[in-house]
Amino acid sequence: MKNDTGFLVGTVTHLMGGASPFVRVTRRLTRRGKSRKTSLTPNQKTISDAFVDARLNARGLAAYPGDLPATLTESYVVQDHSIARWPDRVGGWKIGLVPPEFRERAGAERLVGPIFEALIGPARAGRRHDMPVFAEGFAAVEAEFIFRLAADVPVGAEITDAYVNAVAGSLHVGAEIASSPFPGINDLGPTCVVSDFGNNFGLLVGPEIEDWSARDWSSLPAMVSINGREVGRATAADLPGGPIGALGFILRLMQVRRIELPAGSLISTGAVTGVHQAQVGDRALVDFGSFGRIDLSLTRLKPGWLDADRAAGASHASGG
Repeated sequence: MKNDTGFLVGTVTHLMGGASPFVRVTRRLTRRGKSRKTSLTPNQKTISDAFVDARLNARGLAAYPGDLPATLTESYVVQDHSIARWPDRVGGWKIGLVPPEFRERAGAERLVGPIFEALIGPARAGRRHDMPVFAEGFAAVEAEFIFRLAADVPVGAEITDAYVNAVAGSLHVGAEIASSPFPGINDLGPTCVVSDFGNNFGLLVGPEIEDWSARDWSSLPAMVSINGREVGRATAADLPGGPIGALGFILRLMQVRRIELPAGSLISTGAVTGVHQAQVGDRALVDFGSFGRIDLSLTRLKPGWLDADRAAGASHASGG
């Protein structure tokens, strides 16, 4: 993927302290190029504004809001503008696999999207977590292996395999909630997914996998069931290159996008068992064997959800 001087520069300040289960970060966005006021076309602005407004107001979108971007580069410009408009801080990033039928046209095997602070929470043992989704849109449950970065990754870093392993930090089990106001988000392919925040709407971070680097990826199992029926089973080895391969991808992509990643950033490495579509009222179990299990239910997202979370002083994904 070629660099694009229209991309936004991201500077992220790490605010996490102590044993907090949350990563609190601030992402300051500034534009590259002294004379550039905006990199957006009218179509890109229309797409961004529609997805931001629909998400903030918990409403669905019956159709894609504009002309679908032709390239991932164009979609990441939309994503950057949406991040700049969003009234919350970026707490991490999700990685998704591009379906094989779209890879040649997209020129990529993976894509990324932001995960906002209010959508990140700890997965607590023995507790069912209520995870709001867009009732009129798309929703899915995904099993994830999640890195918490051990060191800053500044713009200009040389991303080698050794560098990736050095900054990988701790590895956790977890669950991502993929949800979008637009029900056809995955049908239209990766440029659609990227243009709507990567289709993320929640991340539950579970227990740490001790000594992960000494383990074989095939020894890390994952299984997802929905309403008591198994819908996917795999191991970390089923991710191309394993979770560390996914981490290497995002570190290199962020150099192209000129986005700095701070120590403590959460990197969700991909839906290891697949993307399991679900709906409001469904109950899911994400089971990693001896490494932990996460019990969750999908609930209807309500208008005012972000303000309600702030007033309560709690994360949207803290569950219960």
